[in-house]
Amino acid sequence: MDLHDKEIIPGEILPVVIIGNGPSGICLSYLLSGHTPYLSPEASHPNPLLHSKLGEQPHLSLLEQDLEYLCEGLEGRSSNPVAVLFDSLLLPNSDFGLEHTSPLEWRYEPEHAVPHLVLGKGPPGGAWHAMEGSMLTLSLANWMELPGLKLKDWMREKRRNVRNDRATPAEIASYYQHYVSQMSLEQSFACGTTVTAVTRQPGNQEGSPPCWRVTGLQRREGEELGDGSAVSDEVPFSLLAHSVVLATGTHDIPARLDVEGESLPYVCHSFWELEEAISRGELDKSSDPVLVVGAGLTAADAVLTAHHLNTPVYHAFRRSVNDPGLIFNQLPKLLYPEYHKVHQMMTQQQYQLRPPPQNHAQNLQDPSSLPPSSYPGYLSFPRYRVVAFRPDQKCVLESDSGERTVVQISKALVLIGAHPNLSFLGDNGRALSVNPEEPITCRRNPVEVDPFTNKVVAADGPGMYAMGPLVGENFVRFLKGGALAIASDLAKMQRGEGDRGLTTDRQKQQFV
Repeated sequence: MDLHDKEIIPGEILPVVIIGNGPSGICLSYLLSGHTPYLSPEASHPNPLLHSKLGEQPHLSLLEQDLEYLCEGLEGRSSNPVAVLFDSLLLPNSDFGLEHTSPLEWRYEPEHAVPHLVLGKGPPGGAWHAMEGSMLTLSLANWMELPGLKLKDWMREKRRNVRNDRATPAEIASYYQHYVSQMSLEQSFACGTTVTAVTRQPGNQEGSPPCWRVTGLQRREGEELGDGSAVSDEVPFSLLAHSVVLATGTHDIPARLDVEGESLPYVCHSFWELEEAISRGELDKSSDPVLVVGAGLTAADAVLTAHHLNTPVYHAFRRSVNDPGLIFNQLPKLLYPEYHKVHQMMTQQQYQLRPPPQNHAQNLQDPSSLPPSSYPGYLSFPRYRVVAFRPDQKCVLESDSGERTVVQISKALVLIGAHPNLSFLGDNGRALSVNPEEPITCRRNPVEVDPFTNKVVAADGPGMYAMGPLVGENFVRFLKGGALAIASDLAKMQRGEGDRGLTTDRQKQQFV
């Protein structure tokens, strides 16, 4: 959608603007477009208490029910209660690797649609399109699919064989883009947009209520040149909205250690820099070890990638291998065997406090230099931190008890998470987080929201929501719960049960 050509009456207030067109924004758009979940009359749920609650008012959609009541007593792998609820309804017993039929049936009710716009820098799918170069594969397990379109069915149509229940990131990105088209959501998506400011707009004397102003730039392709390329320009836009949803994800700005030497050329902060080094032939089994810093899934991907090349790996991280907060201790082993393997490596091949050998690459591959193991060439440094990177490609590591170790490396990959780009908010949105003194991160310092509506607690005014990685949900299976919470709250306002009525017939005609 071209915002410049969109017929928006000056001063007209849109019901909802969603900033971010990844899986979070797509799922919310689906719910706001009139696709409504109900309990199927013939369905059952393996949790008898939840099934009983849902059966109390079967004529009501999930958006009309008391989510807090339905969430009571449920347990799952997310700390957000509505995420656990919706995941349990969409994929019952999925943690056990079972494929129980969902008790939900979806009805298209356009009369209940909430007009909205979804803004995104690139095509629908968000950060998944930046992963297209990845040679890694991801577990399907139905966890990455969105309501209404089975990922496995789509994969089977796309290629003859779905081998080993796997898909590449490029295929996942293509699935999300196809989903927007398949569900006829395109009219609500404005791609090529960069939001530059979100501010609270006061009401005026003419009776216009307070709202949010969203300003930014939209990239437009101009005339084609003789060589086939096109000139693009950026056109400013300004929108008013009753509600704004922050769904940007947290992958924009890699987190840094802030230690000496971190800007040296051999120190990298993204997985893709490792892939580029591999494609240039810079890493092989004769290289000095690659140092991977971090204990998240991206760090695990880097360990697996280097290990598959027989490139020796040092792996340093701050937590204990048994820390319950470690992501590997939260993943079902059956569904994520590759990450369980990394956790085994971290546990079984830990560095012992003694001077490492001078020729690290050679000795790491020499069975006599390490205890017998199944993972030659790998050594973990649990509860260690990086003190400094030196110009001679040596790294100083320090244990939590103060002992220091110097290791010779070929490349360092600092993969300790990322911060969202919320530059359109004051101080990059820090005031909205659980700890305003620290930058926003997915796991350690998310945006603080009401657990049953996803309203931002510290927003400048009513009508600001956040979802997805911004509120600590890094898995697609759980971010869908944020979409349910927000859609439910907006539906209440549409019915006049919330803080304000949301839409008028004139607005619906204007923006649909």
